[in-house]
Amino acid sequence: MTARFDGGEAPLRTLQRVVLPVGRDLDVLALYVEGQIVRGAEALAEETAVEAGIGDRPAAEGAAGRADSVGRRAVVVPVGQRVSFATYFNAFPAGYWRRWTHVDDAVLRVRLRGDATVIVYRSSAKGHVHRVASVRVDCESAEERTFDLPLQPFVDGGWYWFDVLAGERTAVLERAEWCAAAPEVTRQGTVSIGITTYNRPAFCVEQLLALGEAPEVLDVVDEIFVVDQGTDRIEDHPDFAAAADGLGGRLRVIDQGNLGGSGGFSRAMDETVRAGRSDYVLLLDDDVVTETEGVLRAVAFADHAKTPTIVGGHMFNLYVRGQLHAFGETIERYRWWWGPAAHTWREHDFAEEGNTLRETPWLHRRVDADYNGWWMCLIPVEVIGKIGLSMPMFIKWDDAEYGVRAQAAGFPTVSLPGVAAWHVPWQDKDDGVDWQAYYHWRNRLVTALLHSPYEHGGNLLKESFIISVKHALAMQYSTAELMIMALEDVLKGPAHMHAGMVTKISEVRAVRAGFTDAQARGSVEDFPTVRRSKPPKRGRNPAPPKGRTKVIKTALSSAIKHLGPVDEEALRNPQAAVPHIDQHWGMLSKFDSALVSSADGTKVHWYQRDPKRFRSVMRRSGLLHAKLTREWDALAERYRAAADQLASPEAWRETFDASGSARG
Repeated sequence: MTARFDGGEAPLRTLQRVVLPVGRDLDVLALYVEGQIVRGAEALAEETAVEAGIGDRPAAEGAAGRADSVGRRAVVVPVGQRVSFATYFNAFPAGYWRRWTHVDDAVLRVRLRGDATVIVYRSSAKGHVHRVASVRVDCESAEERTFDLPLQPFVDGGWYWFDVLAGERTAVLERAEWCAAAPEVTRQGTVSIGITTYNRPAFCVEQLLALGEAPEVLDVVDEIFVVDQGTDRIEDHPDFAAAADGLGGRLRVIDQGNLGGSGGFSRAMDETVRAGRSDYVLLLDDDVVTETEGVLRAVAFADHAKTPTIVGGHMFNLYVRGQLHAFGETIERYRWWWGPAAHTWREHDFAEEGNTLRETPWLHRRVDADYNGWWMCLIPVEVIGKIGLSMPMFIKWDDAEYGVRAQAAGFPTVSLPGVAAWHVPWQDKDDGVDWQAYYHWRNRLVTALLHSPYEHGGNLLKESFIISVKHALAMQYSTAELMIMALEDVLKGPAHMHAGMVTKISEVRAVRAGFTDAQARGSVEDFPTVRRSKPPKRGRNPAPPKGRTKVIKTALSSAIKHLGPVDEEALRNPQAAVPHIDQHWGMLSKFDSALVSSADGTKVHWYQRDPKRFRSVMRRSGLLHAKLTREWDALAERYRAAADQLASPEAWRETFDASGSARG
């Protein structure tokens, strides 16, 4: 990639390179190539020749060029076979480039040899496929072919891609890239990477090693900040030295007391701005596996964007690696709740039959996002200069709030296909009921106070009270208590947010520790034997209610039951063992006690009904929700007036200093 453009006619600049997975990983191959790649003796010999630089290669591409990840770029197509790049990582998301950038026309540039036919296709936003152009090559030495491809038909979405067919001899695609000439882009931007880590040194070091093995990616990276907030230090990992060496002096580890994700990422933002070298900061979670090619793509997209734009990466399931978590994230304003964008579906597995890009119409419609998760998200320094750093939220909602705030200031967020990381899926976490419940609710309410266009936040407060009731009926008293704690803090006003960044986490954990439902053991056998004094009515075990009438009836009857005495035997022996997948307030409310497994399957909790706690939760939750309803307008005015100060570098630097050292 060219570092700087010097007048005259704008040269072609690479927007997106065609790549294959590291090590030709079969678990993710469907994300890169449609169909299996055959790697017999002939194919291996051809790949070895390409990687060694044998054949007709440009004179400017010397040893350094060959050392670049050419092994990820070459594809050998055996005689009579066909390989398609109608895939997540290698098709060109034309609809996004058409909508958000200065690019009017793309150029597909391919370099290949042997007996090959290249066919270019495009799709419409409805998923209809059109053949666009083709060319045949029959040569011993590599030759380059280009296709000029207009972006005018892609207002609502659509992709370009190409297939390679081998004829009577093997075809070798040495490399391919999607390019463009945009006179508005006068220079290539550079990026600093910010990784926040907390006691995950192995994951973090693996990520640094992967970046070090991608030299062309490092060409656009100025610095890599690892904000280490844990006691299990990244520097103590046996592979840390090798990882640091591979980054060529770009790595800087920052020791900081635990300020959560918002504190770590705000530190990376602030350090990037203060250094004054980079155009962008790329935020990465510590527990992700990144497709490093996405760094180049995000920078290229941001460089060509019509206005400073946040460029987000999608999240794939680390355990089912062909599965896409969500194609775009939005905020449902009336409920003030996050979720997948309209016309999209969660957990789409590209590896399953019938789920390819070509066969899935909804993937062709452009999706406009409100925000992008900070598992992988590029933010222009100009945006940070205008709207500040993250809100001091510790964890949860910091990324969503930032996206909504940026959007209000005229800076869009684009979740760009082909930019992605693999992350532990949400279904294996209990963050809605464990200590993180405080931050879920406090930050959701604060974000709504800052940005909701509806009176009293729309349906938010009604939903908040109902959920606190559900937790109480499910005997999740610790979760209900943390929700109350969140309401109390929100009512204190915005000053509590920075003030509690260092100390609140210990307060939350201390409150939760006093509840039986928060105590966990390793297995069911660690508890007394499951036993019921009476058999289930008509031999039927409780089940979640279905239908509005039954839900209301179950809630009322369960509330009456929870005010009454507890079966004493249920306090000596749990009445049931409930798998995590079945835990529903409508089921749990039928028991006086139950063993409930955790989302990740490693722990078991003993829930026990407590009428005194139930009454206390209901009374205080009702009063606090009523008070928040009365004071909503005044509180919203206070939070909005304080927003700039809360997100300011000056306020954050005081908090950074107050956090001290994680080692301490």
